[in-house]
Order: sequence, then structure tokens, then C-alpha cells
Amino acid sequence: MDLSGNTVLITGGSSGIGLALVERFLKAGNEVIITGRRADALADVKRRFPAVVTEVSDSGSAADRVSLVATLTERFPGLNVVINNAGVQRKVDLLQSEPWEDTRAEIAINLEGPIHMASLWLPHLLRQARPVLMNVSSGLAFVPMAAVPVYSATKAALHSYTLSLRHQLRKTPVTVIEVIPPAVHSNLGGSHAFGVPTDEYADSVMKQLGEGRLEVTYQFSEKTSQASRAEADEMFKRINPAD
Repeated sequence: MDLSGNTVLITGGSSGIGLALVERFLKAGNEVIITGRRADALADVKRRFPAVVTEVSDSGSAADRVSLVATLTERFPGLNVVINNAGVQRKVDLLQSEPWEDTRAEIAINLEGPIHMASLWLPHLLRQARPVLMNVSSGLAFVPMAAVPVYSATKAALHSYTLSLRHQLRKTPVTVIEVIPPAVHSNLGGSHAFGVPTDEYADSVMKQLGEGRLEVTYQFSEKTSQASRAEADEMFKRINPAD
């Protein structure tokens, strides 16, 4: 992937991995647009990086997705990189009943959103010179963490979808990339006080993108994404210890 001269959309770009990528794409010489549900969080990013374009948009809302694509294709006809980064991670006790709306909302943001965005953006991207569609999944797509079952399942489904998308678009100019993070210091799921420092991870992502990697992995996610079934089973036991 060419790392400069693009117009880049990053969903969920106001914090965590998304924000770290915003900083790096700006420094590399790109126009960057970010979305998020909270206007105040987007305003904070705008104060820090005045060149960023912000759009309040909920990745979990079909209507917001349709409106966003209509608005941005008109304002930025050269937009050529779409990064589906927005995500939520919740701890869920499956022995306890929860309102379906809570479950549905997590699925809508993590899985429905990227699939719908791909569908909406493809006609536009197919007209671009260097189009890229990038989905951010997780190392937990390959070895789930039982405490976050819906998150893990949506990321497994997103990985599967991305493989199919890449195959179907193989004869088009659209490059389909999957970014597969390990645990990273971020506010995903509340706060991760463990994992890879965000800057370290984002630097690795940019390096691998520049190298032309179609699957961007790091540490834990490199291991899970390449694990045999036996290795994956052993990893599952390690990250999900029995009481």
C-alpha cells in the first residue's frame, strides 16, 4: 500500500488504534477523515490535529452509514482508503440473560458495520486509482477469549468475510487488507492496562502496510492467526484458565 497521497477514512478514529493511525497517516502526507459517535471526542482530536476532518457518525447505525457515505463521496471524490476500525468489546456472562439490544448493538458495530460499509463504498472505490478497503479484526478471531464471546465471534466472522471479499475483488483494483491486532493499550472494553503499547503497535502496522502485507499481525495475533488447531486449542486454555 502506498502510504502517502491518499484520502483516508478511519471509523472510530477518536481513540486507541484508530487515533494512533490518524497521527501516522497525517505525518505520511495523507488527508484524513475520522468518524465517531461522540462529538466531544472528535473535537478533542480536531484540536490536537487541526488538519483532520471529523464526522459524527454511529458505525452501528445503518442510516448513519448510508448518510456518511453519501456525504463523503460528495465532499471528497478522491477518497480512496476506507479503514473499518470502529469496534466495541464487552464482557458478557452467558449464564445471565441480557437485553437483546445490548448484544445486537455489539454485533452491529463490529460486524454489520464493516460489511455494510464495504457494500456502500465499493462502487466509489472501484473508480479510484489506488483503492484500499481495510478491516480491523483481532487475534481473538482465531482464539476466542470466553469472557468477551460476542466480540470474539464478530471478529471471527469479520476475518472470514474479509477473506471472501479479497477473493471476490481479486480482479479489481481494490486492495483488501486485514489488520489483526493483539491486545493493545486502549480504551476498548473499558481500559486495557496490558498488551502492546499503542504507539509501538501503530508503528508496526504502518511498516507492514508499506511492505504490502495483506494481513497485518503482531506478536499474539501473529501466533493465533498462524496456529494449527492443536496450537490454537492450547492457546485457548492459556487465555481461558479453568477455575
